[in-house]
Parts: sequence; structure tokens; C-alpha cells
Amino acid sequence: MSSIPLTSPATALPVFYDSGDHHPQNGTLLGFWLYLMSDLLIFAVLFAVFAVLGRNYAAGPSGADLFDLELVAVNTALLLLSSITYGFAMIAMLRGRKSGVLGWLAVTGLLGLGFLGIEIYEFAHLIHEGATPQRSAFLSSFFTLVGTHGLHVAFGCIWLVTLMVQVSRHGLIHANKRRLVCLSMFWHFLDVVWIAVFTFVYLMGVL
Repeated sequence: MSSIPLTSPATALPVFYDSGDHHPQNGTLLGFWLYLMSDLLIFAVLFAVFAVLGRNYAAGPSGADLFDLELVAVNTALLLLSSITYGFAMIAMLRGRKSGVLGWLAVTGLLGLGFLGIEIYEFAHLIHEGATPQRSAFLSSFFTLVGTHGLHVAFGCIWLVTLMVQVSRHGLIHANKRRLVCLSMFWHFLDVVWIAVFTFVYLMGVL
């Protein structure tokens, strides 16, 4: 039996009940939005810490001495492009094209891995130059903020691969569509956070 919109006599607002064998999608998305809001608070705290400590160099190197903006711009382009390719995956999902979903998810995953690879290279280069998190409060806050975002991207890539396996085995069932929507929100959220990192940490750091 399909979902039937009913009207609550107390509120006169439409209430949707789902009699299928899955949880209501609206409840899942609401819960995921709450998770994203909690994650946003974490990043807000990290940005606040960087704002306070980002100029405390302890007679060490500053962002202008360390950051390679060209490399960071390439990394930014990879992540933004991955957001576009994930959008193509969602379009394929709406059209019921399983192969299209899997193909665009694979491209998105490769772009995400490319982003992580460049970030790991950047961290390794900084550490090789002696710019470790212990060197100054600036570097401690930098590694914490950027590293936390990188961990989120790594988790997103693992989630993406897991979802590709589920779609490959079970197709575009309702549960997989719901998971695709949740991962879409998560992936685009990471893009928005990275734009803030690129602007606030890297661009302002070289000024």
C-alpha cells in the first residue's frame, strides 16, 4: 500500500505515513540534517580556534611562507568538480539509470581520492620542511582544521564505495535512493566547508 497523506485534526497540516517495510524517508533526512548541523558546529569551533591562533607563529613560518596557492587551487577544483559529478549521479538516479549512477559515483570517488592525495602530499611536505603541528599555535590549528576536513572526505569516499556496492547488488531501491540523497548532502556540505577553508585559511593566510 502506498503512502497516503492524512490530515492531523489538531494541526490541520498534512502528515505522511509509510506502510512499507522501510523507515519514512522524511525522518531519515531530518535526522541527517541534524547530524550535519552538529558537524557544522564542530567546524565552526575549529574556525574560531584558527581565527584566534592563526597569527601566532612563535617566530616560525607563516602561511605566506608555506602555502602553495597553485597546488591548493588545483585541489579546490578537484573537490568542486566532484560535487558536479555527484550531481550527475543524482540526475541518473532520478532517471532510473543504474549504470549512470555507478559511473558518476566512480568519477566522484576518484576526484575525492585525488583531493586526499594532494592534501597528504601537502602535509608531508610541510612536515619535511619542519612545519609540524608542534612548531606553533598557527600550525597546530591549521593541521587540526584542514586535517578534520580531510578525514571527512576520506569517510565520504569510504561511504561512496560502500554505496556503490549496495547499488550494484540491489539496484536503485528506495533505501539506496535515500542513502544517495544523504551522501549528496554530506558531499556538498564538505564542498562548502572547503570553500571557507580555502578563503579563510589559505587566501587570507598569504596576505
